Amino acid sequence: MTDEVAAAKEAAAQYKSSENDGAGPATAFDKILSGEWASKKVHEDDLAYAFRDINPQAPVHIIVIPKHRDGLTKLSNAREDQKGILGHLMYVAQMV
Repeated sequence: MTDEVAAAKEAAAQYKSSENDGAGPATAFDKILSGEWASKKVHEDDLAYAFRDINPQAPVHIIVIPKHRDGLTKLSNAREDQKGILGHLMYVAQMV
Protein backbone atom coordinates (compact mmCIF):
# COMPACT_ATOMS: atom_id res chain seq x y z
CA MET A 1 0.00 0.00 0.00
CA THR A 2 1.39 3.39 -0.94
CA ASP A 3 1.83 6.20 1.57
CA GLU A 4 -0.89 8.18 -0.18
CA VAL A 5 -3.41 5.34 0.14
CA ALA A 6 -2.51 4.81 3.80
CA ALA A 7 -2.89 8.54 4.49
CA ALA A 8 -6.29 8.56 2.77
CA LYS A 9 -7.47 5.58 4.83
CA GLU A 10 -6.30 7.24 8.05
CA ALA A 11 -8.08 10.50 7.13
CA ALA A 12 -11.28 8.57 6.38
CA ALA A 13 -11.09 6.76 9.74
CA GLN A 14 -10.62 10.07 11.60
CA TYR A 15 -13.54 11.60 9.72
CA LYS A 16 -15.86 8.73 10.60
CA SER A 17 -14.91 8.69 14.29
CA SER A 18 -14.86 12.41 14.90
CA GLU A 19 -17.08 13.56 17.70
CA ASN A 20 -19.56 10.82 16.79
CA ASP A 21 -21.81 13.36 15.08
CA GLY A 22 -20.81 12.56 11.52
CA ALA A 23 -19.78 16.15 10.85
CA GLY A 24 -16.11 15.43 10.32
CA PRO A 25 -12.91 15.87 12.28
CA ALA A 26 -12.47 18.34 15.13
CA THR A 27 -12.59 21.92 13.91
CA ALA A 28 -10.67 24.93 15.21
CA PHE A 29 -13.83 25.80 17.14
CA ASP A 30 -13.90 22.36 18.78
CA LYS A 31 -10.29 22.88 19.85
CA ILE A 32 -11.15 26.29 21.33
CA LEU A 33 -14.11 24.86 23.25
CA SER A 34 -12.00 21.99 24.61
CA GLY A 35 -9.31 24.41 25.80
CA GLU A 36 -6.72 22.91 23.47
CA TRP A 37 -6.42 26.33 21.80
CA ALA A 38 -6.58 29.61 23.72
CA SER A 39 -9.21 32.27 23.06
CA LYS A 40 -10.26 35.64 24.44
CA LYS A 41 -13.74 34.92 25.78
CA VAL A 42 -16.35 37.66 25.46
CA HIS A 43 -19.45 35.67 26.48
CA GLU A 44 -20.30 32.15 27.61
CA ASP A 45 -23.54 30.48 28.63
CA ASP A 46 -24.90 26.93 28.54
CA LEU A 47 -25.47 27.04 24.77
CA ALA A 48 -23.02 29.50 23.24
CA TYR A 49 -19.44 30.69 23.42
CA ALA A 50 -18.29 34.03 22.00
CA PHE A 51 -14.68 35.09 21.57
CA ARG A 52 -12.50 37.62 19.79
CA ASP A 53 -11.21 36.63 16.35
CA ILE A 54 -7.42 36.23 16.28
CA ASN A 55 -7.32 37.77 12.81
CA PRO A 56 -10.08 40.41 12.89
CA GLN A 57 -11.44 41.78 9.62
CA ALA A 58 -13.13 44.71 11.34
CA PRO A 59 -12.36 46.89 14.39
CA VAL A 60 -14.62 44.59 16.43
CA HIS A 61 -14.80 40.98 15.27
CA ILE A 62 -16.47 38.52 17.64
CA ILE A 63 -17.21 34.91 16.74
CA VAL A 64 -20.22 33.19 18.33
CA ILE A 65 -20.41 29.39 18.22
CA PRO A 66 -22.62 26.68 19.72
CA LYS A 67 -21.03 24.82 22.63
CA HIS A 68 -22.33 21.49 21.32
CA ARG A 69 -21.94 21.23 17.57
CA ASP A 70 -24.45 18.39 17.01
CA GLY A 71 -23.52 18.26 13.33
CA LEU A 72 -23.80 22.03 12.98
CA THR A 73 -20.41 22.78 11.44
CA LYS A 74 -21.86 25.14 8.86
CA LEU A 75 -25.20 26.83 8.37
CA SER A 76 -26.11 24.66 5.40
CA ASN A 77 -25.99 21.65 7.79
CA ALA A 78 -28.70 23.13 10.03
CA ARG A 79 -31.72 20.96 10.76
CA GLU A 80 -35.21 22.10 11.68
CA ASP A 81 -34.71 20.94 15.29
CA GLN A 82 -31.76 23.34 15.59
CA LYS A 83 -33.84 26.50 15.13
CA GLY A 84 -33.62 27.21 18.86
CA ILE A 85 -29.83 27.19 19.02
CA LEU A 86 -29.56 29.22 15.82
CA GLY A 87 -31.88 31.85 17.29
CA HIS A 88 -29.90 31.86 20.53
CA LEU A 89 -26.63 32.38 18.63
CA MET A 90 -28.18 35.37 16.83
CA TYR A 91 -29.37 36.80 20.16
CA VAL A 92 -25.90 36.41 21.70
CA ALA A 93 -24.33 38.01 18.62
CA GLN A 94 -26.41 41.15 19.03
CA MET A 95 -25.62 41.27 22.79
CA VAL A 96 -21.86 41.17 22.39
